[in-house]
Amino acid sequence: MTQNLAYLLGFIGAALMLASYLMKSMLPLRVVALVACCFLAAYGALMQALPTLILYGILVPINLKKTLQMRQLVKAIDNARADTPVSEWLLPHMHRRTVKAGTVLWRQGDEAKEMLYLDQGTLRLQEYGELLIEGALVGEIGLFAPDNKRTLTLVAETDCVLYSLTAEELSLLYYEEPKLAFHVMKVVIARLMHDTDKVRAASRRVPDA
Repeated sequence: MTQNLAYLLGFIGAALMLASYLMKSMLPLRVVALVACCFLAAYGALMQALPTLILYGILVPINLKKTLQMRQLVKAIDNARADTPVSEWLLPHMHRRTVKAGTVLWRQGDEAKEMLYLDQGTLRLQEYGELLIEGALVGEIGLFAPDNKRTLTLVAETDCVLYSLTAEELSLLYYEEPKLAFHVMKVVIARLMHDTDKVRAASRRVPDA
C-alpha cells in the first residue's frame, strides 16, 4: 500500500515537473515546480530514497523563496503609482556590494554589463562632473544601447554602498514580468532626456568662433 502511494506521488511529481519545463509564464512555473518538489520529496520519504528526499527537500524552500519573490514583484508592479521609483521593484533582486572612494566603476566605451542603485555615498559622472546622490539608478542606458557600450565614466566620489543587477538578470526579470519593461523604459527615456539637456546646455556655453 505504501509503495503504491509512493509511486502515485512520484508519478504526479514527475508530471508536474515536466509541465513546469513546458510553461512560459514564470510565476505559474514556480508554483508548479514547488508543488512538484513537494510530491517528489514525499515519494523519496515513502520509498526511503535518501538522495531523492534530500534533493527535493532542498529544492522546496528554494522554489518557495523564488515564488514569493516573484509574487511580490508582480504585486508591486500592479499596485505601483506612475511615480513609484523602479528601484523599489528591482532592489529585492539586486546584489549588495561596497566600493572605496576613487574606484572607477566603468569607463566610457567599456562594455555595459550591469546597472547600479546607489544606496549610500556619492558617485560622479566624470565627463559631466555631475554628482549622483543616494537613491540614484545608473547604468541602464548602456544595457539597452545597440553596441552595449558605456557613454560616460562612473567614479565613486566617496565610499559607497551599491546594489547591482546584471544584464542577464534584468532580461530574466523582463521574461518573468513583462510589465516591468514599461517602467524601466520610463527611466531610460528620462535619463536620455536629462543627458540631452546637459549637451544642449554645454553647447550654449561654448562661445562662437
